[in-house]
Amino acid sequence: MADQDRIEGSAKNMGGKMKEGLGKMTGDSKLQAEGKADQVEGKVQNAVGGVKDSLRDNRN
Repeated sequence: MADQDRIEGSAKNMGGKMKEGLGKMTGDSKLQAEGKADQVEGKVQNAVGGVKDSLRDNRN
């Protein structure tokens, strides 16, 4: 089963993409920047979850 960090990270990344797209559509540069930041945070969280998964799999 996937680590919770991977699930949350993927969701945060998707939300960030939507926020960035909405910012582009409305011309809101702050919203666009927040979306990009959310994507980066989501990717990092997803990577942390991947490491946790790898460590857990290697112990079994």
